Amino acid sequence: MLDNNDTSEASKALSSLISKGWREVRDSADADLQLMRDRANTFKNNLTSSIDRELENFINSASTSFYINNNNYYYNSSPAEIDFVKKLQPKISEFRRVYSAPDFRKRVLEKWGRGTAGANIRIDLSAIRKAIVSSELLDGTQTRTTQSSTVLNFREFWGEWKPATTAAPADDQLWQPLRTLKTRLKEFEKKSEDSTLDFIHKFKSSIKAIQKEHHDSKEVPPLDVTELFAYLLRQSGPFLDQLGVRKDICDKLIDSLCSKRKKQLLLHSLSAPSLADNDNTNDELDLRIASVLRSTGHSYDGGFWTNFDPPNGKRHVAIVTTASLPWMTGTAVNPLFRAAYLAKSQQQDVTLLVPWLCKSDQEQVYPNNVTFGSPEEQETYIRNWLEERVGFKANFKISFYPGKFSRQRRSIIPTGDTCQFIPSKEADIAILEEPEHLNWYHHGKRWTDKFNHVVGIVHTNYLEYIKREKYGAFQAFLVKHVNNLVARAHCHKVLRLSAATQDLPRSVVCNVHGVNPKFLKIGERIAAERELGQQGFSKGAYFLGKMVWAKGYRELIDLLAKHKNDLDGFKLDVYGNGEDANEVRTTAQKLNLNVNFMKGRDHADDSLHGYKVFINPSVSDVLCTATAEALAMGKFVVCADHPSNEFFRSFPNCLTYKTPEDFVSKVKEALANEPQPLTLEQQYHLSWEAATERFMEYSELDRVLKSSVKANNKGIRKSVSMPSLSGVVDGGLAFTHWFFTGSELLRLCTGAIPGTRDYDKQHCKDLGLLPPQVENPIYGW
Repeated sequence: MLDNNDTSEASKALSSLISKGWREVRDSADADLQLMRDRANTFKNNLTSSIDRELENFINSASTSFYINNNNYYYNSSPAEIDFVKKLQPKISEFRRVYSAPDFRKRVLEKWGRGTAGANIRIDLSAIRKAIVSSELLDGTQTRTTQSSTVLNFREFWGEWKPATTAAPADDQLWQPLRTLKTRLKEFEKKSEDSTLDFIHKFKSSIKAIQKEHHDSKEVPPLDVTELFAYLLRQSGPFLDQLGVRKDICDKLIDSLCSKRKKQLLLHSLSAPSLADNDNTNDELDLRIASVLRSTGHSYDGGFWTNFDPPNGKRHVAIVTTASLPWMTGTAVNPLFRAAYLAKSQQQDVTLLVPWLCKSDQEQVYPNNVTFGSPEEQETYIRNWLEERVGFKANFKISFYPGKFSRQRRSIIPTGDTCQFIPSKEADIAILEEPEHLNWYHHGKRWTDKFNHVVGIVHTNYLEYIKREKYGAFQAFLVKHVNNLVARAHCHKVLRLSAATQDLPRSVVCNVHGVNPKFLKIGERIAAERELGQQGFSKGAYFLGKMVWAKGYRELIDLLAKHKNDLDGFKLDVYGNGEDANEVRTTAQKLNLNVNFMKGRDHADDSLHGYKVFINPSVSDVLCTATAEALAMGKFVVCADHPSNEFFRSFPNCLTYKTPEDFVSKVKEALANEPQPLTLEQQYHLSWEAATERFMEYSELDRVLKSSVKANNKGIRKSVSMPSLSGVVDGGLAFTHWFFTGSELLRLCTGAIPGTRDYDKQHCKDLGLLPPQVENPIYGW
């Protein structure tokens, strides 16, 4: 009985315990459910206010102007963005109306519980806890709000709260408007950033367009008095510099004159900051004058400024020489080949400037009574002669400057300012063949002022020639110092073909001449005939050169007369024309020398191929072209042991002598033996290709051509405040020379041809030039 009672009490106690536990569980569940509902209401309210706030900010930002950091530029949104906002407002209003309905929560809960009857809502409270304390919204992106509120993670919240039934697609449809809004907000934000960058780019482009329009405007204000005076002062810079007025003082005066006008121009231009920072007043003055001239339609080839940047981007080389074909002299032939091979590389444009002689002078200089009626005829003759020998068409320009022939000097003297015949836009690099000869009586602009780089090439040993004249020693002393003066004043670099020439300032010794390719082909043909067993040389010895005593004829006559018995049976053929031809022939006949005189001819003539020995006793040459040509044809050369022949000593066929007795032995040795054929290396050493490479290296022209072209005119560019002492001395020497050559009396006293300071009427007619009084009405620097 006791056991039954105990069992009954235990059952009641257990039942009471279970009921109590169930009540606690139910109460807890009700409390949790109520907490969930409260949190859901709070979430709804927070989400509604947050969306309203973001939408309001979004609309306000779309309708107001944007601010750009660190700049004072403002701009409004584009019309496309405003239209997007207007289209989006009805959809957002409809969404807010549905979302704010009183029964929205009930419908949401019904959707959660949709499915089989009695379905339970399974909620992961930890997910709710995470959603409540989360600081991220919309896939982790942070949004700053103006009021403190709870921030929910949408993906985590709805991803965890899944009912037991398959109601996910319906939930996705319910929240699809929010996702769409989120996507559009991101797209709009990105579009706004892109629009900001586009606006800045368009703003900069508009500024540039305004600046360009300002510069291109045809309504250019005319030059005022201060600008005209500043330009005149700047153009007079070289003259003032020779008077001792420092260039920095001139620059300050020009800057002060231009400052007032500059400020007025800056007020009318949006590009004022960029111009204000530019302290190069000379450049601004150039641009100002250029714009005024361009607005008037004026175009002048010489211009008021020098343009060193040709349209094709190439540098320009101007070669100026003192002689021209058909006068067969070294200063006519070698510069012509130099121009052809420099132009062959097509790395630079080349112009060859040669003298033009009037009809009366042509008859005295050119052989075989060859004359030309116009420069075009002579240019055609020169090009045909050149193409026959080089084997290719040389693409370079040939121009002419006026000159006169001096019978006393036996040379052509330039008349007028030679450098004015090179247009300013082509005044980049100048090569002066015989710089001392070109500038003895040069009364014009300084070459180094007009050109970026000036190279002089010394062809002739004038001191040796002058010493042979009356009072030769005194004249040589004067000419030596004049040569130093003009070379220093007008050249940046001087190349001497051999050490036989005068040692000039900034000079180096290098043979930059080659031989005509035709002579190398003749040598190859003769060598091939000898290999086949044929007789390559059927004649003895010969000499070829201009028939004047200074060209080696005095030494030749003396050697043959002194050793006439030692050279018994020796016969020499001499080819040449010249002023001393009759006197040379008469002297040889009186001494009863076995010499046969013939008219001068081209060294490549077929009649000269059969000679085996070329004799050249001259010691006045700098570098005998005929000697190089004879070596190229594979002949023996007998010449004096002299600095002018230093380049030829490395060739086995070159036989040099030191004494008259040695001369006899070398002549006999050459007549008794056969010359050695040239190797490929020796042939290249004599070629113009190798000579051009040496010229580019020793003249520093390769470095100059690779350097960038400066847009400023070298002659009027802004100088440093403290010029070097060497530059001051050079400028003083240049002005001294310019001053003395301007006096006709001093020119006549030093041997100049009367009236050669300016070209005459006949030159104006032949070359189509303006009279010098019109070309230089005030002064000529």
